[in-house]
Amino acid sequence: MNAISPVDTQRFLFSMPELEAAHRVVKAALPTTPQIAWPLLSERTGAEVWVKHENHLPTSAFKVRGGVVLADALKRGAYGTPPKGIITATVGNHGLSQTFAGRQAGFNVTIVVPENNNPEKNKALKALGAELIEAGRDYSAAYDVAANIAQERGLFVIEPFLPELMRGVATYALEFFTAVPDLDTVYVPIGMGSGICGMIRVRDLLGLKTRIVGVVSQNAPAHALSFDAGAVRTTESALTMADGVAVRIPKPEPVAIIHQGADRIVQVDDDAVEDAIRAYHEDTHNMAEGAGAIGLAGLMSERATMAGKKVGLVLSGANIFRPLLARILAH
Repeated sequence: MNAISPVDTQRFLFSMPELEAAHRVVKAALPTTPQIAWPLLSERTGAEVWVKHENHLPTSAFKVRGGVVLADALKRGAYGTPPKGIITATVGNHGLSQTFAGRQAGFNVTIVVPENNNPEKNKALKALGAELIEAGRDYSAAYDVAANIAQERGLFVIEPFLPELMRGVATYALEFFTAVPDLDTVYVPIGMGSGICGMIRVRDLLGLKTRIVGVVSQNAPAHALSFDAGAVRTTESALTMADGVAVRIPKPEPVAIIHQGADRIVQVDDDAVEDAIRAYHEDTHNMAEGAGAIGLAGLMSERATMAGKKVGLVLSGANIFRPLLARILAH
């Protein structure tokens, strides 16, 4: 693959006025989430640990910020005539975001999930008002199905990485850095990339020196491989219990932004993610799904080098299957 030219990322590199406008939209629709310094997490890791609690949002995950900003843009005609409906693929949190925001904006919402998807996430999608379709072996296959249905029905297909999604999600970074501006390092999960790319852009707009570290699963290393290569690299599988980071085929724009702006990417295994889920429960009494806890897993894997530093974590999701959570907590 060829390296990505910086010009390809320009439409994603929002200005501070654009970010502030997105934040106004988010604040009108969603509560502001807290950032809390947890002494037991600090004791466990040896660092001063601050957690941005995106698990406190209505969908229990940060992506709903991008959903409300995109829905607002669609209603205002940013992509032409407002669509009669929207469609996207998901393994959970992205779809919950689009359903929550889309239904509030008055759109019909169709969501395609992979076969054997988390049944609790499927139930939540239906409860929010989505038409749910189960198809494909994983997220990438489900997305292909969604694109075909969009063409057949005349729906607006929501890609996993759009400027409005990144800008909306970036509002959590604005809140975090405004409240705690002197963080040495922030560990951020990487799914399709909106969260870490938003964090990178806000860090740069504020002129901070905070290091941003992406965290992925060893079983889904496509973003780590892409970061090292400076170009998109794909994998044949992405089988991890942290389904929110189970990416086989990264998009080129986030690959470029992460390559240019992240300090490094850390890979952790599923056992480390389960340890982090238990740590969040024991030390903060917060529930975290695999992708929500993987940032803490990354910090715990680098405990020796981060000792004594001021570190931020993004607890980005709490939508974990109850039997899985029970097994992990019983260990």
